[in-house]
Amino acid sequence: MLAGDIKKNVCLRIDGRIYVVIDFLHVKPGKGNTVMRTKLRDVQDGRVLERTWIVSAKLEDVQVDHRQFQFLYKEGEDLVFMNNETFEQVNIPANVIDGVDFLKEGENVMATIDSASDTILTVEIPVKVVLKVTYTEPGLKGDTATNATKPATVETGAEIRVPLFINEGDMIEIDTRDGSYVTRK
Repeated sequence: MLAGDIKKNVCLRIDGRIYVVIDFLHVKPGKGNTVMRTKLRDVQDGRVLERTWIVSAKLEDVQVDHRQFQFLYKEGEDLVFMNNETFEQVNIPANVIDGVDFLKEGENVMATIDSASDTILTVEIPVKVVLKVTYTEPGLKGDTATNATKPATVETGAEIRVPLFINEGDMIEIDTRDGSYVTRK
């Protein structure tokens, strides 16, 4: 594949390691060659590196499949998932999953898998999840006019900022990309 064809979530093999494109930017300087600036995440240890290529550079892409997995439980630093087709269980390190704090048991995720070695490269959790508020200070009547927020703990143990009118037991929608409150359900 050419560097000019890079998109988000494309998998590349560089120096024998597999990387996933997190972000890319097509740059046309005033003079000189057009380049592609990329941010890549190593799928094994989660490290992020930045690379710049001339758009005509040839890169080795990785053939991938997408499969649905179900989150079962946490085991030490790993999360245990079940393949929804074969019912096989797989351990995946928590540090390679973005938004892992908002993942509850039984939730389905989409995994990107290397077709050649059958190893899991990335796990994408849903962008928005609905979780129950397990603890927060009680809201006061009339506190809905301002944009003030307070801390709240949700059923997965994650702490987020919510508006003052949210109470314990409320179901709220959360954006897993940045951990922000979206709406009350």
